[in-house]
Amino acid sequence: MASISYEDFEKVDIRVGKIVAVEDFPQARKPAYKLTIDFGPEIGLKRSSAQITNYAKEELLGMQVVAVVNFPPKQIGPFRSEVLTLGVPDADGKVILLTPTREVPLGGRMF
Repeated sequence: MASISYEDFEKVDIRVGKIVAVEDFPQARKPAYKLTIDFGPEIGLKRSSAQITNYAKEELLGMQVVAVVNFPPKQIGPFRSEVLTLGVPDADGKVILLTPTREVPLGGRMF
């Protein structure tokens, strides 16, 4: 894997948001949800498509998550995904969302 500089890392804007709405996304090629995430007053509400159907919708509501907020929006079928919600695969390949270990202010930037 190629090395990057710290300046390259600083270009990636990774923030904490809270999931405030979860909808099914039946038009997605792989099972997914449409998320609405609140990143606080500076960034506001953003939408994300995420292949995280291993989570129950009720489990996701109110969860703080980590997302890249400065990628250009991506059209996924009829849905426009504005942020990339971050996760890592578990031993079975299911996505486990990255979350702060404690409640933090919405919009907090990772450094």
